[in-house]
Amino acid sequence: MNKEKRTEHFISDLILRYPVLSECRKDINEGSDLLITSIKDGGKFLICGNGGSSADADHIVGELMKGFIHSRPLKQKQKDALKNIAGEPGREMGELLQQGIPAISLSTHASLITAFLNDVDPSLIFAQQVMGLGKPGDVLWGISTSGNAKNVTAAAISAKAMGLKTFALTGSKDSSLSEICDVCIQVKETETYKIQELHLPVYHTLCMIIENYFFA
Repeated sequence: MNKEKRTEHFISDLILRYPVLSECRKDINEGSDLLITSIKDGGKFLICGNGGSSADADHIVGELMKGFIHSRPLKQKQKDALKNIAGEPGREMGELLQQGIPAISLSTHASLITAFLNDVDPSLIFAQQVMGLGKPGDVLWGISTSGNAKNVTAAAISAKAMGLKTFALTGSKDSSLSEICDVCIQVKETETYKIQELHLPVYHTLCMIIENYFFA
């Protein structure tokens, strides 16, 4: 099965389990293409959200930066480099370490966040991190159940200004994120907890698609 057919398989399986997501098929497909293209071109993901969506950002990074459903052994060149530097301990490291898909959760930098909250403007904390970490070809991945979180929207604006691609997970209502982002998956719920319940299988599927593309 080629990579495109495997992507369709993952999405079809998702919709089989969650039929309400059938209306999102096109956006899920486009989102996976956008994310894969970024990594192929040497980019990374900057992921942000508030509350439960902040936890989702951390969760996504956890699935991307190590093996998820596939093993990701290092390339032989990487293993050899570790062994050349450290001998037997390096060889052992080479057998245990895994290849990662570069992703950063913007919610985890407590010292920077609290300093910026106190000294500047709470609504711009993610936008500031995009200014410091982002480069053209990266993706700003915003998560907001309303689609109108001010700090996530500001991050998307900052990202667009710097030449990043923008991708969002929201609820069904049109919003500031659905208007500005290159791709926005609007799951068909309006209550916060129900939106979050659908975000998880969507981003798990995206992580599987990305991992499958590079490591299967």
